[in-house]
Amino acid sequence: MSYIDTPGARLLVRDCGPAHAPPIVLSNSLGTTHHMWDEVSSILSEHFRVIRYDTRGHGGSVWDGSPFEIADLAADVIAILDELRITKAHFAGLSLGGMTGQVLGADHPARIATLSLLATSAYMPPPSGWTDRAVLVRREGTKAILPATLERWFTQGCLKRQTPQVRLIGEEFIDIDREGYGACCEAISRMDLRELGAKISVPTLIIAGANDVATPIEMARDLHQGIADSRLVVLEPAAHLLAVEQPLMVAEHLSRHVLGLSAVGATRQ
Repeated sequence: MSYIDTPGARLLVRDCGPAHAPPIVLSNSLGTTHHMWDEVSSILSEHFRVIRYDTRGHGGSVWDGSPFEIADLAADVIAILDELRITKAHFAGLSLGGMTGQVLGADHPARIATLSLLATSAYMPPPSGWTDRAVLVRREGTKAILPATLERWFTQGCLKRQTPQVRLIGEEFIDIDREGYGACCEAISRMDLRELGAKISVPTLIIAGANDVATPIEMARDLHQGIADSRLVVLEPAAHLLAVEQPLMVAEHLSRHVLGLSAVGATRQ
């Protein structure tokens, strides 16, 4: 574990797996830390160099308090790659991480070998929903929205099982910095990445959860239609945090995509 300074932020970064293996960066959802990827990372690190980090304002990462955009989160990833002296990496991001990935694929194609977009969207209206959430969390903290958030993040079956990983996700959510969470909500409220799809030329895997109400399958289909070299996979059962709910399937799809073992098309698991 180390810290990497970027313009306006200091990011906690975890780097594991064989040093000379293909590097893959995993980027987490709003309201989670790099631990969201624990089980997926454990599988991938047998054959890949897995780089995880906490988004600015989350977990062990801090920032200077100024407003930022999704493009700034993408610039953070480039700064991580520069510091680690990685010329090109595979990238997988879930939700907010997937929004970050869209900017990376469109604006930094020379640095991204393959792109994987999980449970995400190019556009998340209405803006007022995000700004209202930012106000609430700044006033009362993330604990005020914990029950509703968990209902969006996991299927009922997954919540009932209450695995250690699901419990950890809930505990960490309560501890997320309210200012950092609010700033990310405001960045999403200003986000419109719908024109970027046509600029993304790197091979792209899109993974959606059949039970995801936060970023429904229709949003994944819009991404798939907008990115020429893309493949859509739907996992079931899986809600929004599908990398936590279905880590084995996610790790398998990511591995196959990175190794170039998938053909363009759409499949349902």
